[in-house]
Amino acid sequence: MTTPPNLPLRGAVDLSTFASKPAGAPASAGAGHPGAAKVVIDVTEASFQSDVIELSQRLPVIVDLWASWCGPCKTLSPILENLAVEYGGRFVLAKVDVDAEQAIAGAFQVQSIPSIFVVLGGQPAPLFQGALPEPQVRQYIDEVLKLAAQAGITGRVEVSPDEPAGEPEEIEEVVDPRYAAAYAAIEDGDWAAAQAAYEAIVSAEPMNADAVAGVALCALQLRVESQTDVQNATTIDGVLTDADAAAVAGAWDRAFGVIIDAIRVNFGDDRERLRLRLLDLFAIAGDDEAVPPARVALANALF
Repeated sequence: MTTPPNLPLRGAVDLSTFASKPAGAPASAGAGHPGAAKVVIDVTEASFQSDVIELSQRLPVIVDLWASWCGPCKTLSPILENLAVEYGGRFVLAKVDVDAEQAIAGAFQVQSIPSIFVVLGGQPAPLFQGALPEPQVRQYIDEVLKLAAQAGITGRVEVSPDEPAGEPEEIEEVVDPRYAAAYAAIEDGDWAAAQAAYEAIVSAEPMNADAVAGVALCALQLRVESQTDVQNATTIDGVLTDADAAAVAGAWDRAFGVIIDAIRVNFGDDRERLRLRLLDLFAIAGDDEAVPPARVALANALF
């Protein structure tokens, strides 16, 4: 399983605009406040100072930049929210709707969503983009907590067992009923059932890009969970395993590149197998900036 890279404590993101603003309401997840049971919070420009910058002095704040129309966001959100509860308040998940909060999206220089950042001690750092499988998301969170401990930032939010994290009523309102079965299966960790639910949608709507991406993501998750190390990276299986490892780490350039290199030197059924896997990874990556040049490279490799 791929280990996420060491995270920098400083990044290119400039949050000084928000840090210079007067503090708003107390951090909604802060210990001792009325909303202390919440480990998943919706953040606005007005609450960013208290709910992210100030709170990050006491415990890590993971920022999820999402939009209601984003299919991969809907796949990733249940994973992040479940982990926020599972980790018992060791970090807070701050959700930012990029359509409603364009100033925050601009400060984080968001180019594609979902985009996940961590703010630690007031300092932002990028984590990953795209809807990664749960084991890889967990690895990033574990790395964040390790860095937080090294920095002496070890606060915890008290999670009340009788109060749910986040605002489930609001989440339910934006869920397209076509995807309800898939989302429920993902929340239960049943990726095979989620894949079947997405496949049913694709069967009825072959051009549904969100459902196609959902099928590909679930298949990737199932492969990762059952994968054994393939030592010979020159075989087709080895190439595909290498590409999966890069994909779950969000290293799309490498994931695409190893397959395209193999397509150039393979033909027949092997080439088609590689091509189809690459198209699956394109669907998962969505609008990541690595996709357009990789599509051009694929066309050149095929023709």
